[in-house]
Amino acid sequence: VQLVESGGGLVQPGGSLRLSCVASGFTFSNYVMSWYRQAPGQERELVAFISSAGGSTVYADSVKGRFIMSRDNVKNTVYLQMNSLKPEDTAKYYCHARRVVVYWGQGTQVTVSS
Repeated sequence: VQLVESGGGLVQPGGSLRLSCVASGFTFSNYVMSWYRQAPGQERELVAFISSAGGSTVYADSVKGRFIMSRDNVKNTVYLQMNSLKPEDTAKYYCHARRVVVYWGQGTQVTVSS
């Protein structure tokens, strides 16, 4: 089983990034997928999750209206489009898969700074 995130980097406040997470080794379309983030010294927090078929998404209040989560069950990939980024969005972002068991990716760093 693998979840491989990509797309992180350094961006200025107000900028955008698109994270991707490619899944392998399990039946991706059966799993609820989530993005979490963890800033230094803070607990890991849920950013957003999407239903297995992609028809429903839920966002943390802190990112609502700025981030969009989507998935492609043919490409076994989940995305997080991040717009209007703020310094407080700086964190390591993790991909998460859940059904009966859970899987985590290794994370990708997002730094928002001028």
